[in-house]
Amino acid sequence: MSKVVDYYLTPVSPWTYLGHERFPSICAAHDVQVQLHVMDLGKVFPVSGGVPLKDRPPQRRAYRLAELRRWRDFLRIPLTVEPKFFPVPAEAPATTVLAVLERHGTDAALDVAGDVMRAVWAEERNVADAETLVDVLTKRGLDAAALLGHARSAEVAARYIQHSQEAIARGVFGSPTYVYQDELFWGQDRLDFLERALAG
Repeated sequence: MSKVVDYYLTPVSPWTYLGHERFPSICAAHDVQVQLHVMDLGKVFPVSGGVPLKDRPPQRRAYRLAELRRWRDFLRIPLTVEPKFFPVPAEAPATTVLAVLERHGTDAALDVAGDVMRAVWAEERNVADAETLVDVLTKRGLDAAALLGHARSAEVAARYIQHSQEAIARGVFGSPTYVYQDELFWGQDRLDFLERALAG
């Protein structure tokens, strides 16, 4: 029986983007089944004491930019630390990923989530814009019109709320969070610890 890791994310997070390609490789190496949860940090942050970026003090915002540069250079991943379209509303890209998850499964949803994050952080595109999401989905060979219609449905809206509530219930407070055997690993910089747990 394969191991299971619950992957909690928002598809506009730079930290999630920095770990998103490494995570599936780790899972493949350890026969891990990924359960994807797309959450609304606007609901998760207030419960856990998190503060939106715009409300953080200057020294914290400055250090965040320094860390993004460090990790970008260390991992050699294309990333603009202050992209043109960020902060960006997360609902449209998040519900799009959820629609893909429901219609096409986890692997396809992970691919689209990665494309969305790359669009924000490497390509400086507006992922709240329908045209950008259409392009992302079309390049994956997916039916963009059908998926964006489903993304706007009450069913997917309810799933988005459900995933957010599940995250809160499990003690998740940021993106990305990986949960293995009820142990939380918060942040792409904890992937090494997750891999050790999976190998143990």
